[in-house]
Amino acid sequence: MRRRIDPRLWWLLAAAAGASLAWLAVTIGLIAVTLEPHERAQVLGIVGDRWGFVLLMWLLGMIAIAWALQRAFDVGVHPWRRLAEEAQVLITAEGAPTLRERGPAEVRRVAHLFNQLVQQRQALRVQMDERVREAARDIEQEKSRLAALMAELTQSVIVCNLDGRVLLYNNRARLQFRALSQAPTLAGGAELIGLGRSIYAVFDQALIAHALENIRQRLRRGAAHPSAQFVTATRGGQLLRVQVAPVRQVDPGDRASQGLAGFVLVLDNITRDHEQAALRERLWLDLTEGSCRSLANVRAALEVLELPDADPALRERLLGVVREEVQALGERVQRLVADGADPWSSQWPMEDMLGADLVAVIERRLANGGGPRVQIGAVDATVWLRIESFALIEAVLYLARRLHQEAGVHTVTLRLQSASPRPGRAGAQVHLDLVWSAPAGEASIAGLMGWELDPMRVGGGGLAASVRDVLERHGGVLWVETDSAAAEAFFRMLLPAIEPGQAEVAPLVRTESRPEYYDFDLFRQSPAAQALDDVPLTDLVYTVFDTETTGLNPSDGDEIIQIGATRIVNGKLLRHESFEQLVNPRRSIPRESIPIHGISPEMVVDQPDITQVLPAFHAFARDTVLVAHNAAFDMRFLQLKERATGLVFDQPVLDTLLLSAVVHPAQPSHRLEEIAARFGIPVIGRHTALGDAFVTAEVLLRLIPLLMQQGIRTLGEARRASERTYYARLTY
Repeated sequence: MRRRIDPRLWWLLAAAAGASLAWLAVTIGLIAVTLEPHERAQVLGIVGDRWGFVLLMWLLGMIAIAWALQRAFDVGVHPWRRLAEEAQVLITAEGAPTLRERGPAEVRRVAHLFNQLVQQRQALRVQMDERVREAARDIEQEKSRLAALMAELTQSVIVCNLDGRVLLYNNRARLQFRALSQAPTLAGGAELIGLGRSIYAVFDQALIAHALENIRQRLRRGAAHPSAQFVTATRGGQLLRVQVAPVRQVDPGDRASQGLAGFVLVLDNITRDHEQAALRERLWLDLTEGSCRSLANVRAALEVLELPDADPALRERLLGVVREEVQALGERVQRLVADGADPWSSQWPMEDMLGADLVAVIERRLANGGGPRVQIGAVDATVWLRIESFALIEAVLYLARRLHQEAGVHTVTLRLQSASPRPGRAGAQVHLDLVWSAPAGEASIAGLMGWELDPMRVGGGGLAASVRDVLERHGGVLWVETDSAAAEAFFRMLLPAIEPGQAEVAPLVRTESRPEYYDFDLFRQSPAAQALDDVPLTDLVYTVFDTETTGLNPSDGDEIIQIGATRIVNGKLLRHESFEQLVNPRRSIPRESIPIHGISPEMVVDQPDITQVLPAFHAFARDTVLVAHNAAFDMRFLQLKERATGLVFDQPVLDTLLLSAVVHPAQPSHRLEEIAARFGIPVIGRHTALGDAFVTAEVLLRLIPLLMQQGIRTLGEARRASERTYYARLTY
């Protein structure tokens, strides 16, 4: 790499040139003043055309001065500058090597003394660390206990802040999201879950917001352990049962979050259970409908057999029909017994909710959702329901909005009252009424009952169900009534109630849960609402990546053969959240490049091509800052694939090569190995994509404190400083 000349050397050389010319001009002027006119003419005649020789001697003198200045800088300036940069690394970076004692004697002596001071500081640090470890021994014991408890959990646990950013998840959750991933062999679920990622990439935000609203209402009513549940379908068609529990606000005076610092999600994949339940329901329908047909055939045959004048041949055929139908009926019963008949309703998680809270949520949703105006009628404040609140509320909203849009109803009234016991129904029951003005009586409700059979969407892209489906899952029914005296009509839902003492069951989530993948600092509000250029470098989420390629000329047909990436969240390198994938380049791999990256044609022949790999990597890097060493090279390969894949990597990009040049402008080399050596970073897996990504990530973490010491604190400042470096001119 070409060595740069210190700009100060040019300034000194220019000053020396100017001074010498000025000295020469003054000298000639003084001599000319002391001479008579004829003497000056004689001197000019003698010099004559020899001015070129004078200029040549001046240029030789300037070259000698330039060489002397360069030697002076090499001896008296550059060694001290390099020493200062290396000393700065030694002060700020953990594990950096001692200063190299090189250069002039004075520089070597200062380096030796500085190393002694650093050794003394390190000895003091070891002593302090030992005291801290002794003080934290009890905490470590608690962590060990929590680790054991977390390892025993059989459910997926995820903790998020109020922005929906993941700050904790256990290994079970990681495996769960790997199963949910649409590219499990490429990203392994890492594009869905990771520290700092948004949980709303997996779950509809409206579902979680609804659950949190229910939890806040219960907290305001003094509930000790409020929780909420819902069922949702993922993009891949998986069906999940999700329980939501609150993480309480440490500062009770902070009313902005209404007592919550975040929330806990406990996941159960009930896809198989749901499929089995659907199969059992089909068997049950087959049994009942088939049994009706069989019994009808048997009854008809028996009626004929009872006739005294029936033909013997006919009697024999009818007996055969009876035997066949009885045999078919027996087979259906056997299938039912073999497969079981658990109710499908068990797949809808029920939660305890105060009836007044249910009415309040419906009122608020209608007020915000473009439906009819809503009024509150008689509401029994003592009624408790065990319901799947999201689906039931969606059913009420669906009916109210259809009344508004199709029947021209502008105002509805909500009522909730205890109901008298009905024959065939055990336990307490309540009426939930959706009332509207109907002066025309019966004629105004014609055809409304058909609405309960029409499909609606329960959740954004979630379950497709009808109002009847929702009520049947709750063990309830729906009908339409009119009250001519009050000139009104209403939908009436009959729902099962529970006693107040049965509400608020113990929470499912155990509090003794050690996070296996966590960063509790993410409870702080995320910088999503800020402009990224104004976000401090320490608050950003980074995807650090590297590529291995068939060659060095992306514009001439070289292709990517491996992508490796890792993440940095909240100043921590997350080695377990990584991306590594070989890529079939659909072209030959030059033999001379194989010893460098170690990837042979046989290794990529069965691998996916870049059009399959790049979407998974794009999802992995979503909402982060891209980081690479000599990023212009890697980004050029990605940019050339934009048309083929339809994907644009428009995130901000940082280059550790440029940042190193910002921090250490006097260093002769900014190759990744040299930077790693300066910081004392072990290089493992060099020239593998993931190995280089890990080293680059470690380098970035060491560079950020040094940048902050220079006043470069935000992403925008780092990008502008990078653009001013000499190496920013490199193109591919």
